[in-house]
Amino acid sequence: MRKFVADFTVTDNIALNANYFLLKLTSVEKLPEMLPGQFVEVKVDGSPTTFLRRPISINNIIEERNELWLLIQTIGDGTRTLSALKSGDLLNLILPLGNSFTLPENPSKSVLLIGGGVGTAPMLFWGKYLKNRGFEPNFLLGARSSKDLLQLEEFDKYGTVFTTTEDGSAGEKGFVTQHTILQTKSFDFIYTCGPKPMMLAVAVYAKSKNISCEVSLENTMACGFGVCLCCVENTINGNVCVCTEGPIFNINELKWQI
Repeated sequence: MRKFVADFTVTDNIALNANYFLLKLTSVEKLPEMLPGQFVEVKVDGSPTTFLRRPISINNIIEERNELWLLIQTIGDGTRTLSALKSGDLLNLILPLGNSFTLPENPSKSVLLIGGGVGTAPMLFWGKYLKNRGFEPNFLLGARSSKDLLQLEEFDKYGTVFTTTEDGSAGEKGFVTQHTILQTKSFDFIYTCGPKPMMLAVAVYAKSKNISCEVSLENTMACGFGVCLCCVENTINGNVCVCTEGPIFNINELKWQI
């Protein structure tokens, strides 16, 4: 898939809570084809400590408005700089990068999309993509507390939403792998993104139930082209760059202890 380097205009910057914000971007050119699971590399101007681009998952595409959404967690100087962007500001992106989730052949198959924290970001675009192709996605979203459950109204548009919070302030109390849906409902495919311990636990569950499972890895991807070697992951095919061979992997490709 062809890659593009282009300036995008900020149409909106919405603070979702103290730690997360949603950037909405548009371009004078029609957006290129982008697939769920892919990401962009963002150039951060105005941050003297941020020298490398930041990889951000594609959260959503609104075709009728030629709009790209990026859900971002404020962590360091780079993301704090991005959080201060205003409507009309320009942001330089390289896109689309990486591979995408695997679409099941039969829409009758039961699919579960599991996201934790900012790892919910690619699940929205993936759920929308599945819904538009006749699937009925199930979402299982986990967070520390109710205020950290993001974009629930958007997820509701595309499937059935289940939630967990560590403090029990919304949904079931505990981690996503403790939700009762995993004991009461069967699934043919599971897709997940979030903290590595969460993805490992999901992979263990999927393997125990013989469910096909794909994970979206969040290794540090400084360049997006496999040059810097920051994002190397050990797989059954040897060490590979997540930014070019991933970020989506079937769990059977990874040398995780599952």
